[in-house]
Amino acid sequence: MVPRTPWGHPDLSGIYSNNSESLIPMERPAEFDGRRIEDLSATELEQVNRQRLDRFNAALAGLGSTLFPGAVEPSRGRPWLIVDPPDGHIPPLIAEAQARMRQPVRGVSSNSIPDGPFDSYEDLGLYDRCITRGIPDSMLPVGYGSNYEIIQTQDVVAIRYEMIHEVRIVPLDGRPRAGPRLRLDLGDARGRWEGETLVIETTNFNGRSTFRGASENLRLIERFTPTAPGVIEWKVTLDDARTWTRPWTFASTLTRMDESQRIFEYACHEGNYSLRNMLSGARRGEQIREGK
Repeated sequence: MVPRTPWGHPDLSGIYSNNSESLIPMERPAEFDGRRIEDLSATELEQVNRQRLDRFNAALAGLGSTLFPGAVEPSRGRPWLIVDPPDGHIPPLIAEAQARMRQPVRGVSSNSIPDGPFDSYEDLGLYDRCITRGIPDSMLPVGYGSNYEIIQTQDVVAIRYEMIHEVRIVPLDGRPRAGPRLRLDLGDARGRWEGETLVIETTNFNGRSTFRGASENLRLIERFTPTAPGVIEWKVTLDDARTWTRPWTFASTLTRMDESQRIFEYACHEGNYSLRNMLSGARRGEQIREGK
């Protein structure tokens, strides 16, 4: 039975991690074409996940990385994240979205480093500039900092993210949404309970930080469902008729951490030399090309 808060809601509070899913691909790999998640036996899944971890550690060793072995945990529970459509792939982009992808706006990427030219800090993405990873990126594991704290009151749920130190405030009291002119990097969230499941529906996104190039019309529906003591299934549906031909859903497992664990300070800019280095490197490259 799910523990309850003093006011009767399912108690999801605590610090969780999905670092063990860092190496799980979003889409179904080609090696599993024609198969469903439930078609893989536990033994086969364990073997696949071990091979992924071995390849990852071998690649780190080849690069001379300072990331210590074991920083990424062995994956558990699933071979890929997408649970709908059944083929495990993101639906095709509509024509409008294809046109947007052909003319990307620089400086809006939340999760990748552009290729240049680096004329200004604004050429770098929002993640590179320590502004935001966006939603649901902020809750997708990247090998470290994949910890999240759920804090509950009777009328509000807050979710803290270790990486980029963001906090989402989700009202549960049925208040109206913000007007359509207000656009936010994390969107405008409203929550409700459906049985044991916390449902968070988010709209009003800022186009600069939407997930995988979605439009500002993206509607994001998250479902947090306790499945075992200390375990939550986090299921996310992305619905945007201006981007994909149909809605699609992925799922991830959040595991409560030991009570001694805490969200660490993510002092992003204090150690963020990449902006200075990329801009100074670009200027030096220009001097070399000019023979200076």
